[in-house]
Amino acid sequence: MDAFSVSIVNALSEPQMSQEKRCLVAGTYAFFQFTMPMIGWLCVRAIAEKFTAFQKFIPWIALVLLLYIGGKMIIESLLDKSEECKACKKKSCQNCAERKTSSLAFGLLILQGIATSIDALSVGFATARYDALMALVSSLIIAGVTFAICMAGLLIGRAAGKRLSSRAQILGGAILIFIGLEIFVRGLFF
Repeated sequence: MDAFSVSIVNALSEPQMSQEKRCLVAGTYAFFQFTMPMIGWLCVRAIAEKFTAFQKFIPWIALVLLLYIGGKMIIESLLDKSEECKACKKKSCQNCAERKTSSLAFGLLILQGIATSIDALSVGFATARYDALMALVSSLIIAGVTFAICMAGLLIGRAAGKRLSSRAQILGGAILIFIGLEIFVRGLFF
């Protein structure tokens, strides 16, 4: 659900996102949702007692990453008001199709993928009793579901982003910060 929420945020910030980029976004989240349980499974199988000590840092890592990403989105949105449109050379043009359309860099997408899936390491702990094939199948199912719900989130965010226009990035940053706080609280108390 974290990846779904962040997908909505990305589409809010970039409502003109191409189909290829939407597949890249959903695919990145699905990849990390596949990878993290497998890493958790491998760690429990190989170094269980050492990795358990690391588990208490997972909520902190997610919090820091999502606070950074969300804060950066909000700051960029507030500072980005005077950007010049590439097509008509006007400041803050909202009508031209050629205005800045790509706000989600690949590095940021990777950070989002890690931040939204790091708590899935715990799933790997729960599947440690599975053999390799069952752990792989479980992770593939998780990845498939993640891809589907992220594509839905991107479509929902796209529709809302067209309506919210300039406020979408601020809302998106605030949502990311909230998700980071939610992961942190859930990790500490549950």
